[in-house]
Amino acid sequence: MTSGSTTAPSPWFVRPRSAEHAARIFCLPFSGAGASAFSAWPAAIDDAEVCPVQFPGRENRLGHPHYGTYEKLADSLAEELEPLLDRPYALFAHCAGAMPAYETVLRLAERGLPGPERLFVSGQPAPHDASRDRMLTMTEPELRAELASFVRGRGIEPRPDMIDMGMMVLLRDHAAAGAYRRSEPVKVGCPIVVLHWRDDSDVSLAELEGWSAYADSVEFRVLDGGHYDFMNAPDDLLKQLASWR
Repeated sequence: MTSGSTTAPSPWFVRPRSAEHAARIFCLPFSGAGASAFSAWPAAIDDAEVCPVQFPGRENRLGHPHYGTYEKLADSLAEELEPLLDRPYALFAHCAGAMPAYETVLRLAERGLPGPERLFVSGQPAPHDASRDRMLTMTEPELRAELASFVRGRGIEPRPDMIDMGMMVLLRDHAAAGAYRRSEPVKVGCPIVVLHWRDDSDVSLAELEGWSAYADSVEFRVLDGGHYDFMNAPDDLLKQLASWR
């Protein structure tokens, strides 16, 4: 550990906080996943420290009670973020992680706290369209098959106990996703950058257009790759995440 680092401020953040960077990027994972989704990401993008967020009820927080709803998750995360907002920051969220990210930005504003310089959302329709997620219509066997396919896609042959553990997390997360409702857009005070993956078979560019109503400035950018390629921290993505500095 370098002299500019301290211990992690809370179980919500898996990496020690650094005092050496001028900015931060808080990264929120997708349903069924945890902070390890960002394990291949660098420690910093230019001068911005990469801060993966660990939701309760998974990975090293498996014994912590599940957050229950996106609204409760956003309430808790806003509180945990408060001491870390001492420098410019952005939020990046992939897939269903974009919902609690958006709700967190609203709650930070309600608390009178500094808002992000950018909200980056990747591969996820806008909040009022969130119920269209194809995975929300899947049966448990279909979800199990989807999870096994995802694990194989990461180069790992899934064991039954691994899938059982993953399903426990995924089903709770999907219950939260299925319960989430926001019928009308409420604008955030920061620009939103919507990222579409060119080979994403789950979400089309047209399905992302609803984000246009969620900020005064909304940009749409297309990146090469599929739905989960963000996990590999491709150069094009890192360039986009460096653009707000």
